Amino acid sequence: MTQSSLPETAAAGDLSAWISRPGAAETLAARMGIELLEATAQRLVGTMPVAGNKQLYGMLHGGASVVLAETLGSIGAAIHAGGGHIALGVDVNATHHRPVRSGIVTGVATALNLTPTIASYEVVITDEAGLRLCTARITVAPNTAEVIRRARS
Repeated sequence: MTQSSLPETAAAGDLSAWISRPGAAETLAARMGIELLEATAQRLVGTMPVAGNKQLYGMLHGGASVVLAETLGSIGAAIHAGGGHIALGVDVNATHHRPVRSGIVTGVATALNLTPTIASYEVVITDEAGLRLCTARITVAPNTAEVIRRARS
């Protein structure tokens, strides 16, 4: 669940301040070392270190890739929804193409569909050589706060 206070477009410095705001240390994204480099409702870019996010065989954990994908898609949907709304994930799936043992991975989330009630993103995660590691798709309900308010009325 992501609550947006980000502007429609934000410079990398603004994003760093947002993800490191008070309380952010308690988020999974912060614990995994995810950094946002670019964020609009249409496109998001984030990085994550492999170190600290490995499975027992010494490779990047597939679940870590899914966390990166869901983080980017949820933030994009929250930006799309506008301030004061939250975005809740509805579905996420991922195909893992190859392993990586070290370095930094980069996720690029591209909006597939943005409506008032559903936001869908394709997220491509690559290694430092630009090789595709994972392709994920996430669907998010970006106006959940409004839907909940109407349901309670």
